[in-house]
Amino acid sequence: MAENKKDDIVFAPKGIGDEKDGAVQKGVDLPAPTRKKHKSLGLTEDDLKAMYEQMYLQRRFEERSMQQYQKGKFGGFLHLYIGQEAISTGTVFAFDDKDDIITGYRDHGWGLCRGLTAKEGMAELFGKATGCSKGKGGSMHFANAKEHFWGGYGIVGGHIPIGAGFAFANKYKGTGNISATFFGDGAVDQGALHESMNIAQLWKLPVLFVVENNGYSMGTAAKRHTVAEIVDRAKGYGMKSAVINGMDVFSVYEKMKEIADDVRENSEPYFIEIRTYRYRGHSMSDPQKYRTKEELEEYQKIDPILKLRDYILSNDIMTEEEITEVEDKVEEEVLEAVEFADNSPFPDDDELYDDMFADDEPYFHV
Repeated sequence: MAENKKDDIVFAPKGIGDEKDGAVQKGVDLPAPTRKKHKSLGLTEDDLKAMYEQMYLQRRFEERSMQQYQKGKFGGFLHLYIGQEAISTGTVFAFDDKDDIITGYRDHGWGLCRGLTAKEGMAELFGKATGCSKGKGGSMHFANAKEHFWGGYGIVGGHIPIGAGFAFANKYKGTGNISATFFGDGAVDQGALHESMNIAQLWKLPVLFVVENNGYSMGTAAKRHTVAEIVDRAKGYGMKSAVINGMDVFSVYEKMKEIADDVRENSEPYFIEIRTYRYRGHSMSDPQKYRTKEELEEYQKIDPILKLRDYILSNDIMTEEEITEVEDKVEEEVLEAVEFADNSPFPDDDELYDDMFADDEPYFHV
């Protein structure tokens, strides 16, 4: 797959361009989105409706999560995925259900995409026994092993070797499944990534190393901590690579399906940089002084959820009333999740020593 070139850049917010007078480029430049329509991508109208509902659920779930956090319903860290929903949704639609996915601590959207209910997710945030991790993990540890989502991971880059390990297991067992490990641009300088890429290329493992580059590592622009383009890391290992527009769900679906098919068929790793943008801070404690209001407004013009909504309306796939019905349904679902979480019990004290070891019948099987 051809690498992204500067001429292919179609969106660079005002004031964001080449470095001048020592100024550091902020945000991310996005490659051109796909020109294909849903039918040529193999997506049905029902697929688009499901995609929109899924993306809207992630957005409203996190907005309500933020509200409950501010009310003091739970504490700790809360890393929101708002703005990046096209990545999780496009990827899950492109992958097979048994393909393994693991990610970092910005994990709520991934959990919802891989079978977690809003109730299970919200209860986990509240630290309740009815949560997806029985209230023991919280925001950074959403997981659904039965659906091959191996969770969020709190240590930056610490989960990357685990993603490669899933690929090794799949290859060893001959499952035909692939694995993908997702991480932020701040993790690309971790040694664990390079060690994993080296062994994955050496052993030809069916794994995707995927950087969700939202432009900032906490509050540090990528250009301040990473030499050259992130995708160029693949060159050192002779690894296939690609850059994807993460603000367009069709682009994510198209490229991730193409790459997944390639990895599955050839059993070779792939390094992918998905360029995106988060609309909220790194976490709830982030004052966001590293970016301007104008920059944020520029990226909000290409909100992936609004783009899909406009596409659905302009192609007569749904009416305004039908979309509103979906949105109202999601809103009710999320509000019910808040009530469920609030009324659920905390884990019993004797739960402290449970779930310390794997079951005799692990979820990881053919």
